[in-house]
Amino acid sequence: MDTIDYYNQYASKIFEDTVEQDMEKLRRKFLSCLEEGDTILDLGCGSGRDSLAFYDLGYDVTPLDASEEMCKLAEIHTGLEVLQMKYEDMEFDEAFDGIWGNAALIHVPENEIGDILERIIDALCLKGTLFLSFREGEQEGFQGKLYFCDYTEERLERVLKETGRLDVQKLWVTEDDKDSDVHWVNVLAKKIS
Repeated sequence: MDTIDYYNQYASKIFEDTVEQDMEKLRRKFLSCLEEGDTILDLGCGSGRDSLAFYDLGYDVTPLDASEEMCKLAEIHTGLEVLQMKYEDMEFDEAFDGIWGNAALIHVPENEIGDILERIIDALCLKGTLFLSFREGEQEGFQGKLYFCDYTEERLERVLKETGRLDVQKLWVTEDDKDSDVHWVNVLAKKIS
């Protein structure tokens, strides 16, 4: 079962498990780099929780997810049109002032992340802000039915700097709200070229 099939099959449970998660502190850090009304791409929007929060604050939000079933639930929850698209199919050209990727790339193998980062950076306006979060660790591989690629702060910073197009502004670790054994590596970066 691939990742998209998994999210299609378990969409209702994933929606219920994530829609009420409190991401306010992380969203505030991200939004501090933007202006009201700026354009935001919500990568892997899932339930649409963050898209709705951005929209309610006056931002021009484009939610995107690869799972058809997650898109349907996010549209119902947010009232916004959700783009159903895989990351590798994205072809935006400097369309967004900010890109929010909260746990959006956790299933991408490290050997594929460079190409996807290039598409994400292409989608960002010059000096646009990128937020990403990954599970902290050094494991890569299947855990149950899903593939995960975890990152340490050092490894994530290296991968982002290798693009030559991002300036890492801040890297920090947070604890998961639901599982104290899980930590997240968060990053804010600016597009520099």
